[in-house]
Amino acid sequence: MSKVAVIMGSTSDLPVMQDAIDILKGFDIEVEVDIVSAHRTPEKLFDYGKNAHTRGINVIIAGAGGAAHLPGMIASLSPLPVIGVPVKSSNSIDGWDSVLSILQMPGGVPVATVALNGAKNAGILAAQIIGATDKCMLDKVLFYKEGLKQKVIEGAKEIKK
Repeated sequence: MSKVAVIMGSTSDLPVMQDAIDILKGFDIEVEVDIVSAHRTPEKLFDYGKNAHTRGINVIIAGAGGAAHLPGMIASLSPLPVIGVPVKSSNSIDGWDSVLSILQMPGGVPVATVALNGAKNAGILAAQIIGATDKCMLDKVLFYKEGLKQKVIEGAKEIKK
């Protein structure tokens, strides 16, 4: 079974990151959730980044606000795909500091970046990454996307009544 880690810099990020957790559980993906602060627990960050793949993790979703170093630091340490979720936090500059900190990674250290507070899309992207090599997951993603399409079609019918 595939496993995705959802990590964040502090518990204050959980309301945003819960969307990723919920989506992943909806795809029947095992989720490991943890608090890993790049600035307050650097030893934990190093251990987590270096060893996540040895624990069966397939993708890491890392959410962070403010300076948002967590996704990039995890990506620098791990061979796994990392999806960064910029979080608009109380110490944020309208979230732009988080967006740019995660988006502007140097060559060789990629972090897939979703929209500000876009944890739902991070969960979907993780499922798609897994679906690239797992036919069962691919079928679930296709079913999910068909549901999105049907919702739009039904909405269009409703406004024409």
